[in-house]
Amino acid sequence: MARALRIQYPGACYHVTCRGNERKNIYQDSEDKRIFKSKLKVSQEIYSVEVLSYVLMSNHFHLLIHTPHGNLSEFMRHFNISYTSAYNRRHKRCGHLYQGRYKAFLIDADNYLLAVSRYIHLNPIRTDKYVGVTPEEQWAELQKYADSSLAGYCRESEKEAFVNYRMLLGYMGGDNKKGRQGYKRFVQEEICAGAESPLLLGRGSGIIGENEFIEWVKANVLRDKGDIREQPALKKFRKSMKPQAVIKGFVEITGKQTEELLQRGRCVAERALLMEVLYRCCDITQPDIGRLFGGVDYSAVSQARKRLREKMANDENLKWKYDKIIEQLMGMSG
Repeated sequence: MARALRIQYPGACYHVTCRGNERKNIYQDSEDKRIFKSKLKVSQEIYSVEVLSYVLMSNHFHLLIHTPHGNLSEFMRHFNISYTSAYNRRHKRCGHLYQGRYKAFLIDADNYLLAVSRYIHLNPIRTDKYVGVTPEEQWAELQKYADSSLAGYCRESEKEAFVNYRMLLGYMGGDNKKGRQGYKRFVQEEICAGAESPLLLGRGSGIIGENEFIEWVKANVLRDKGDIREQPALKKFRKSMKPQAVIKGFVEITGKQTEELLQRGRCVAERALLMEVLYRCCDITQPDIGRLFGGVDYSAVSQARKRLREKMANDENLKWKYDKIIEQLMGMSG
């Protein structure tokens, strides 16, 4: 059977998991977990990958990863080999530690990143041991669980240096007290709700996302030969420009003033175009875009982009204008 395709492109986010060989434990004690985190930090720094959240279970782990350079496979190869080697040396063993390759789901970040992070953080209480245990008791147990990034999302004093909290907390109001309180409530609510795992959406396609995102991936990443490595121009440009450079280029191309574009109630059509271009060309989230536009909520950015895409589907002139802007920005970046 052919291996599942690794969908890679700059700016992509993934849920990654790896299970111990024969479902055996992959840590024997707290020192193994310390080594695991130290190897994760080293690999992260080498490949400029961002760890957004994690949990270490006895025989497997879950990671939420953001890859600004589209290099998940290289990062995971280095990390898994590094930890396996260290584990084998310490325990005087040889051979495989993991059961096959790691599994990864590509994530539609603006619609499912928070849900997947919450799923990761709830893993310690999603076992038979906690069936019938009250939500309050389950939350108390989660607070005691040391091998998770949840504590840093709830309390600034417990942040870990190798975890990037900014991206997720941006959806909750920012990396501040308000954002942390929002994230804490978000996790607590799910303990009571007990909804299905968001990972179920990824079965078959390998993508956790809305149809529009899946179609975008098919059209822009998996087209032709099916891997962005076959599309060097797109790989170089995708998520590579700085927001201020995009805004400057957009102003030059459209003839609009920066103040007009970023001010609410002005140049509505062009504002939506700029939002879409920023999202497609920069390593930037919708909350980040909202802040560029004077503190607009990320849901408003999402709605503006959605309306624009719907209009472009029925307006060839608007689609042509959008494509020409992207083309000209690519020329400027080159």
